[in-house]
Amino acid sequence: MQAEVGFDLDSIMDQKGSENFPVVLKAVPADHRAHLLAIYGFARFVDDIGDEYGGDRLAALDWIEAELQRARTGNATHPVMVQITPFLDELDVDDEPFLALIEANRVDQRKHRYQTQAELAEYCTLSANPVGRLVLAVFGAATPERIVLSDAVCTGLQIVEHLQDIGEDYTEKGRVYFPADEMARFGVTEDDLGAARASESLRRLIAHQCDSARGLLLRGGPLVASLNGWAKVTVAGYVAGGLAALDAIAGADYDVLKKLRTPSKVRTAFHLARLASPRQLTDAKAVSAVRDAMVRWRRG
Repeated sequence: MQAEVGFDLDSIMDQKGSENFPVVLKAVPADHRAHLLAIYGFARFVDDIGDEYGGDRLAALDWIEAELQRARTGNATHPVMVQITPFLDELDVDDEPFLALIEANRVDQRKHRYQTQAELAEYCTLSANPVGRLVLAVFGAATPERIVLSDAVCTGLQIVEHLQDIGEDYTEKGRVYFPADEMARFGVTEDDLGAARASESLRRLIAHQCDSARGLLLRGGPLVASLNGWAKVTVAGYVAGGLAALDAIAGADYDVLKKLRTPSKVRTAFHLARLASPRQLTDAKAVSAVRDAMVRWRRG
């Protein structure tokens, strides 16, 4: 199955440069960095199979689940799963977050429409929130209070990604991640999603969704404030990337169907510096990283 599934490690990891947020800052200590990259690799691998694999995707996802169990005993065969093995060995994390990410992609194979925002939020508990929980685990910071805030942030990031990919999701994958009741409320039809430019009604709906996503991402403020050192900077980077992506969507007048500007690194640095106030950081290198980001923002 490994040879059949494909998706080599390099091609998977190379995608991190296209994400809204910095997956991991280069200055992050090596052990944390390796674990964060392993989480990203697993999540991207599962998504690539769920979105792009040309064979039996459900069978391939079952194979990944079996690979997860093999990774627990150091017997994984795919390089992505070998990469996750040290994470499983060194941190006290159960299988639930990984299984949820796999299940989200199973859902994508059978469910292409969502009736309400609550229904879509339930999907995000599988597709996005587990990643935040794993990131907190890397830093030993997964308290119940932080998990609540992290779940909100991750759901917000997922909404942003859905907004950016509306056209692709609809025309190439046959999926609509807008709640049907909100589409009806704003007078948006599925034909609007396949157009070359966003209609006025679609832009109003996108603006509304952006407001919802921003409200969720702002929960990242107290989450970041509760963290220290590299945990603070890492999580702030994720929140900052989401906020910068929302800025880009607004800057395009909420027309996500035309060529959409990518999140500005300057805006990301601005949000990161604002979230991770150096006065609240305890790690000297983390302080330096935020200061450097602020300098780059000032220089434009």
